[in-house]
Amino acid sequence: DGPTHQPIEHLASLRAMPNLHVLRPADAAETVEAWRLALERRDGPTALVLTRQDLEPLDRTRGRPVSAVADGAYVVRSGAESPDVVLLASGSEVGVAVEAAELLQGQGVTARVLSMPCWERIDPAAFEAACGGARVRVGVEAAASFGWHRWTGPGGALVTLDRFGASAPAGVLFEELGFSGEHVAAVAKDALARAELGGAGACGS
Repeated sequence: DGPTHQPIEHLASLRAMPNLHVLRPADAAETVEAWRLALERRDGPTALVLTRQDLEPLDRTRGRPVSAVADGAYVVRSGAESPDVVLLASGSEVGVAVEAAELLQGQGVTARVLSMPCWERIDPAAFEAACGGARVRVGVEAAASFGWHRWTGPGGALVTLDRFGASAPAGVLFEELGFSGEHVAAVAKDALARAELGGAGACGS
């Protein structure tokens, strides 16, 4: 969010490195788990990508425990057994996704939220099961979209950043660049409407 450093490409660059585990935790609890995994790993290096902004702790009473960080992706807000939408996010954007899910619920759309702190640790079959057959998947990350279509599928949507941003306080930039609960919810509803119009099945099918 400063005038000289807008690292939109860093996550994609790091994830492209062979055998490097990239962990982007969403709150303090995930950071503890990420640090533990980094210390325990013996077959290669690990990079922890942290935010400098304060993050509220996630409410995990409707999802899996924080130890599931070891799986690379896990449900932090279940929403429903077969949700309409699944929101996929990492780091500080997980909280934005949870906010969007709450807004969608108030509009009659069931939404599940997955925190995806480490792509390299994700088992594809477990990821598909965690998505719960949602009609639409929306990826949310304040970085380049490169690599995200792997998870959202052909009928999914993205709230990402494929251009350099601007210099302003982080909260102002997040709103301006679309990283707000309201905008993510709107993108999800638009993608769901397109899926229903096209008669498509779940994004991963």
